[in-house]
Amino acid sequence: MVASPSQQLSMHKRINRLIHLLEDGLLIFTLTAMILLALSQIVLRNLFDSGIEWSEPLLRVMVMWLGLLGAIAATKQNSHISIDVVSRLLPNKGKVISAVIANLFSAVICAVVSYYAFKFVLMEYEDGMMAFSNIPAWLCESIIPIGFGLMALRFLINIAPYFKLWADKESNLQQPPQ
Repeated sequence: MVASPSQQLSMHKRINRLIHLLEDGLLIFTLTAMILLALSQIVLRNLFDSGIEWSEPLLRVMVMWLGLLGAIAATKQNSHISIDVVSRLLPNKGKVISAVIANLFSAVICAVVSYYAFKFVLMEYEDGMMAFSNIPAWLCESIIPIGFGLMALRFLINIAPYFKLWADKESNLQQPPQ
């Protein structure tokens, strides 16, 4: 049995919503865990002259994870930092072309970073490096190739509305998608 186009779109929206919920949940969990860990470390040091030995390296790793998860979320919403001095001066057709070029360039850069980060993480895995408390370094660093790979994919997905504009004969590239 083949699903109708409306059923496929509905399934696509559900899967997309699930992915967004997982990403947002991971962001919230990471930030909350960081705050609680830092707070407990402050309380333990100031009140009990002790602390959690592995909390500071874990917090550094969590900052990296939070930064990359935030970058993935920004790319999802197409609200990443961009320099748009030139695009503001362009007509709508130029804005569309500029946006496609910028997204393609960003996708390529993120894909290259992801590839080399993967090679780095693989080296760390093969060397058996430990980050802290018998936690493998490759596990802590795994967000780098994953994060940049997801951002590359998101940049490519962000181009899709522009292709719809090109396919639509009536729009004639007069209005960039919102």
